[in-house]
Amino acid sequence: MAAQGIASDVLTTGNEEVISPDRKGSIVSYDKAQLDISVADAAQTQEPGYLGPAPTDEEFRTLRKVAGKMPSVAYTLCAVEFAERASYYGVSQIFSNFVQFPLPEGGNGAGAPPRGTQQTAGALGLGLQASSGVSLSFKFLSYTLPILGAWIADVKWGRYRTVCVGVAVCGISHVIMAAGAVPSVLGSGHGLAPFLVSMIMLAVGAGLFKSNISPMLIDQNPHKRPYVFTLKSGEKVIVDPEATISRILLWFYMQVNVGAFFALATTYAEKRIGWWLAFLAPAIIYFLLPILLVVMYKRTTKVKPTGNDLIRVLRVLGMAIKKNGVMKIGRKGFLNAAKPSHLAAAGETTSLSWNDKFVDDVSRTLVACQVFLFFPVFYINDSGIGTVQNSQGATMTTNGAPNDLLNNFNPLTIIVAIPILNYGLYPFLRRRNIKFGRIKRITFGFALVAINGLIGTILQYKVYQTSPCGYHATDCAEADGTVSPITIWAQVPIYVLGAVAECFSVVTAYDVAYSRSSPNMKSLVTSAFLFMNAVSAALGAAVTPATKDPYLIWIFAGPAIGGFVLTPIFYWLFRHLDKQDESKMNLYDLPPDENAAGEERGVVSGSGSGSGSGSGSGSGSGSGSGSGSDVGEKGGSRRVAPDGEKSEGEKVARHDQALNEKEVTAMEKNREAAP
Repeated sequence: MAAQGIASDVLTTGNEEVISPDRKGSIVSYDKAQLDISVADAAQTQEPGYLGPAPTDEEFRTLRKVAGKMPSVAYTLCAVEFAERASYYGVSQIFSNFVQFPLPEGGNGAGAPPRGTQQTAGALGLGLQASSGVSLSFKFLSYTLPILGAWIADVKWGRYRTVCVGVAVCGISHVIMAAGAVPSVLGSGHGLAPFLVSMIMLAVGAGLFKSNISPMLIDQNPHKRPYVFTLKSGEKVIVDPEATISRILLWFYMQVNVGAFFALATTYAEKRIGWWLAFLAPAIIYFLLPILLVVMYKRTTKVKPTGNDLIRVLRVLGMAIKKNGVMKIGRKGFLNAAKPSHLAAAGETTSLSWNDKFVDDVSRTLVACQVFLFFPVFYINDSGIGTVQNSQGATMTTNGAPNDLLNNFNPLTIIVAIPILNYGLYPFLRRRNIKFGRIKRITFGFALVAINGLIGTILQYKVYQTSPCGYHATDCAEADGTVSPITIWAQVPIYVLGAVAECFSVVTAYDVAYSRSSPNMKSLVTSAFLFMNAVSAALGAAVTPATKDPYLIWIFAGPAIGGFVLTPIFYWLFRHLDKQDESKMNLYDLPPDENAAGEERGVVSGSGSGSGSGSGSGSGSGSGSGSGSDVGEKGGSRRVAPDGEKSEGEKVARHDQALNEKEVTAMEKNREAAP
């Protein structure tokens, strides 16, 4: 067999050996039983930041997985999120009353209604449709602009600097909003302009902040790959990056909702004092942010902007479409046609700006984005279309409670639920080796939130049946405060179920956005998930003309029906992802710095015949049983094996690399110089 130019193509004999060409072109056999041990030993002596041996296949199947420890700066970032979300939700959850209802008659002139009445705090008096339109527009901007914030962070400023700029913009918006809500401005009828200006600025600042804070948090995770650790009890466990990220994201989401719970203070401020205090209090909390950012500056792991992979992703898609045709989009293995190894096997010679691993990353990223497409219906069932849930509360008996008070049961439930999940449910399932993967968690949340929409439908029907105004209950509540005798506390299940659903679905989606995206697209993919909020707002805006009496039953029922239909479809489409052990996949991932923009280059030029196949980038030729090409410039993938043997092939590649990295580098240079 001619061996000139053969790279690390991996073949299997069908016995207990894995065979690979060594660096000098000779065929070397590795004992399969010893392979796991040698890979772990190589990792121990070679990899910087070594924490423990890599798990073997057997250990992956049998050992319990646990979460690793996160540095203290990660929890400080959670505090940053608390301050930002406290200000954001503190004002946004009272926008609906500010816009929908007028200054109450007999009130104090600052927006608060007279004590002992069923009136609602108000300011502009523009009605339910205007209120829903303003709230939906704000939501749309807040969750569309993160795409711009992600691009700026990846290409220009980096995540930390982008977050700081967003903090400054939001700070200015809070000052304008509080100044525009003083009694003299509202009383003169000039409250609309400063409110709209400050609202738009708040959306811009949130767009810069939100798409980067969760990726920046996960960047602090020191556990990039799973490793085996022995507990004091003598039990061997796997310290799992997925479990670690899941835990810190749960704490992160808990702080989001601790901040959101601050809306309890603003709802009572609008009801008892007036709008100037309701908008000023979140601003005071917000200005903790600059202090926290300064304190933790030196201790924060900062990822420099390395360019965004979006252009290369589009080129990969273009190549795949060119080779497969448009009609095969979405089929299994569609992107494989864009891999340098496939092009080399077909005898094509071309220069590419990506390698096989990057194509795999693109495939995983696109799957994540497909998962996100189901979330708009989730969000509509969770928070209702526009401000319809708050409006429903205004048609019920409040007995002095603010109609938007019950919004706070959402963050309160999450604050209680997350420690239960972190230290109760999830460890319990892991100890018993019960698989409750990402897709199962998201599906469970989808089911809960569909039930949430059903409860809203039933409540709205009961309101219409018991209100003195019948199917015009909302109109009467706005006009003279006539309400249904049903207590507003009947809405509590809506907010509790929605909150529990978020713990399972939304938190897991953040995990999916980070874990399934390439190193240079984590902010962008996170922003794609956030954009689903904007899509839900756009869908809500499309039906805003129907958000009025007597059609409000269908405003709840439509999304609920959609949720019940889409939940089983979602699980059927993506159930296979739970069978993929992401942590095991990450064991063989190259570090992010080896995948930086501009470093993944492939020059495909290869041919071969026989039963083996090569993969990767570089140049080489051969004949006989198995030949091909592998490893171009740094960043190229060395993981090549026939179908069904990829795991052993990847281990051989890591084993070879760890034994003598310098010799491999010299060999690669010789290959590149070969004709």
